[in-house]
Parts: sequence; structure tokens; C-alpha cells
Amino acid sequence: MKNVTIYSTDTCGYCKMAKGFFTENGVPYTEYNVGTDLEKRKEMIEKSGQMGVPVILVDGDMVVGFDKAKLSSLLGIE
Repeated sequence: MKNVTIYSTDTCGYCKMAKGFFTENGVPYTEYNVGTDLEKRKEMIEKSGQMGVPVILVDGDMVVGFDKAKLSSLLGIE
């Protein structure tokens, strides 16, 4: 199983779509709410150079935004 991390906020529609996609496909993930966790927000910006969410890591591969095709490929989902 791949290690999946998502940096998100409560108000982000694309974050909700990404988490729904993971849930539908039985993909466990770790979520960090960068709206409330300042350390994780700083970590996300340092890793991605992005202020926007979601930032998703799949075994170290970074996806900025909800790119269903790229996530499916990285996770081996048909």
C-alpha cells in the first residue's frame, strides 16, 4: 500500500473531492489541515512552493490540486 498524505483545508472543494476519491477506492491517507496547523502549513509550502491546496504526496510523488488521472496512475487504480 502506498503512503498517501494530503494537505487540505475545511473549505476546499478539491480537497473534499480528493478525500472522497481515496475513500471510494479504499486508499488510506493521512490528512493535515493547513488551515489550523501552522507547522504543517509551513511544511507544505516548503515542500511544494504552493500556498494552494490540496497538495497530495503519494510515496513522495507530489500532486498539486485534484488530478484524478495522475492520482489513479500513481496509486495503480484503473
